[in-house]
Amino acid sequence: MKPKPTASELEILQILWNLGPSTVRQVHENLEGKNGSGYTTTLKLMQIMAEKGLVLRDERERAHVYRPVSEEQETKGRLAGDLMDRVFGGSAAALVLGALSAKPASPEEIDQIRRMLKEYERSRR
Repeated sequence: MKPKPTASELEILQILWNLGPSTVRQVHENLEGKNGSGYTTTLKLMQIMAEKGLVLRDERERAHVYRPVSEEQETKGRLAGDLMDRVFGGSAAALVLGALSAKPASPEEIDQIRRMLKEYERSRR
């Protein structure tokens, strides 16, 4: 079973998904101002992520380059499925309603959700 990233690890993964393979320095520069932690904290967190199997470290260059092991959608889907099981009794409808009641969606997002549901229904036929 793949490990679940913590909130801090998800921040780093989001940066890696957006930037692509990156050094600790590049990730840290993108984190600056968000969490106020130092470079060594970012380095240690990324080393832990490599040990957990969340990122791969390429050690061929002087500055090691990190990349996520899993694609963004795979990770988010796994986390959503876990949340759905643990909090919403396995109900996708309860998960969606819970999300919408916690933070209302804009009319554009509601339209996007409708389009995604229609596409999902078509793909299951």
